[in-house]
Amino acid sequence: MSWGTELWDQFDSLDKHTQWGIDFLERYAKFVKERIEIEQNYAKQLRNLVKKYCPKRSSKDEEPRFTSCIAFFNILNELNDYAGQREVVAEEMAHRVYGELMRYAHDLKTERKMHLQEGRKAQQYLDMCWKQMDNSKKKFERECREAEKAQQSYERLDNDTNATKADVEKAKQQLNLRTHMADENKNEYAAQLQNFNGEQHKHFYVVIPQIYKQLQEMDERRTIKLSECYRGFADSERKVIPIISKCLEGMILAAKSVDERRDSQMVVDSFKSGFEPPGDFPFEDYSQHIYRTISDGTISASKQESGKMDAKTTVGKAKGKLWLFGKKPKGPALEDFSHLPPEQRRKKLQQRIDELNRELQKESDQKEALNKMKDVYEKNPQMGDPGSLQPKLAETMNNIDRLRMEIHKNEAWLSEVEGKTGGRGDRRHSSDINHLVTQGRESPEGSYTDDANQEVRGPTQQHGHHNEFDDEFEDDDPLPAIGHCKAIYPFDGHNEGTLAMKEGEVLYIIEEDKGDGWTRARRQNGEEGYVPTSYIDVTLEKNSKGS
Repeated sequence: MSWGTELWDQFDSLDKHTQWGIDFLERYAKFVKERIEIEQNYAKQLRNLVKKYCPKRSSKDEEPRFTSCIAFFNILNELNDYAGQREVVAEEMAHRVYGELMRYAHDLKTERKMHLQEGRKAQQYLDMCWKQMDNSKKKFERECREAEKAQQSYERLDNDTNATKADVEKAKQQLNLRTHMADENKNEYAAQLQNFNGEQHKHFYVVIPQIYKQLQEMDERRTIKLSECYRGFADSERKVIPIISKCLEGMILAAKSVDERRDSQMVVDSFKSGFEPPGDFPFEDYSQHIYRTISDGTISASKQESGKMDAKTTVGKAKGKLWLFGKKPKGPALEDFSHLPPEQRRKKLQQRIDELNRELQKESDQKEALNKMKDVYEKNPQMGDPGSLQPKLAETMNNIDRLRMEIHKNEAWLSEVEGKTGGRGDRRHSSDINHLVTQGRESPEGSYTDDANQEVRGPTQQHGHHNEFDDEFEDDDPLPAIGHCKAIYPFDGHNEGTLAMKEGEVLYIIEEDKGDGWTRARRQNGEEGYVPTSYIDVTLEKNSKGS
């Protein structure tokens, strides 16, 4: 089946069909372009979505720890990779399909124009041959009619008796001339007719079939190209399906990695305070105030006045309850984390010790490297001056000493939290061995309340069996009471310097909380010590010096 033989007279139809084919090719190219834009916008929106929900981590404390959070962030990473594969699909379609279609459409237009021009030229040449043949035919026909008229004129004169011989001879000559011209035109017409028939046969059996064959091949190549582009359109996405499947499998694995028990344990580890739950509230016998001695009149008056005080003078109750159940009290963070519950304090101290150990290891490695370099310089002076390393070496040694002191100090605090040391006196003794004198007030459990940078080296000071802590409590003149408090929770007071109390017990306040979470109190029998501020309900006297 060939267009040249089957469609020899359908030049205009083939012109329209080939133009439609190119238009269809360009329409498909436009479809691919819009699909590429969809893929690009989809990938961009996915990346924006991932960026919107990814955590902005400013510190290690804000990093996700729960398995559900980690799984979600893994899903976001997989979705980001999925968006990348959509971009790969768009790039593949743009390069393999759209770009190829646009180049081929341009070439196709050029080829079609050339073939149609050849067909029009062939048709114009055939029309020219037909016109020449038709002109020779008309001229031959005209000469034949003129010869026929000359024949009739000669016969009329020849039969006319009145005609002269000269007229008859002239008519005869005219007849011969017209007959001769008719014969020449006849030969010309025959030649033109033969030439036209030959050109016409060549046109319809050679030239036009060849041109139509080229147009047919061009149109078939266009169809094949469309088929290849259809296949490439699908292959562009099929190539990334394995990677997309891995992304989806990663999301499924992330979902399977969620461990509810582990998350629950993390909640316990994050918010566990280490305190014992409060016990039952004891019976409060208000009748005992009736039988107080006259010496207790001041306290009784204080308690009567406290009942008339407004709510602003009563502090610590709500805050203590919130801290007990996991919320930290507001206030400046202390170096030894004594403002935190015991369990949280232990975790923070352990994290700091681990960080300090890593820093110490780095400084030790740097010291070793500097010593090796110094040995090389001493053996080969031309490589460098050993003295130039001395400042850096001295700085490294100072950093090592500083880090060791920090580690020792934090380990002492950690030991107190874990109950490894018996009391405050043992910790102070270990500090004296390292010649560390801390300027500032200490809490009963040995936590420092002032900045650690105030530590200086100093000689060990011991006075017999007494230390600084004992001097605080062995004062001849006891401190005056500035208020009273009531124990909300029981406190065992195992550590030295603390005061055990029972739930509901009433104590005198002789020194307010200085911000370290401890209040100095006294029993009626004169026993003094520190109690947790969050465990008591404090009421201060309006006219006292410390209020």
